[in-house]
Amino acid sequence: MFGKKNRYIVTLHGEEEMDEDGLSVFDVESAILTGTIIERQKDKEIGEWKYVVRGQTLDGSVVTIVAKLSQTNKMVIITIL
Repeated sequence: MFGKKNRYIVTLHGEEEMDEDGLSVFDVESAILTGTIIERQKDKEIGEWKYVVRGQTLDGSVVTIVAKLSQTNKMVIITIL
């Protein structure tokens, strides 16, 4: 399962956005687990894919998360919108 095996990391920018929005890591996990990929973006310089996911926090609020997969196969939470 997503959060139980520590298979993701949150960037400093992502943590700052979580703090600004009053979200916990559990809210982010919930949004990813309940969410849908609404957009896929490819970095033209390095060819890396980013995924825009929209889902619900624990209280039912809708948030958008931008994430990518690292070379070590961990999800990297880049930012929360």
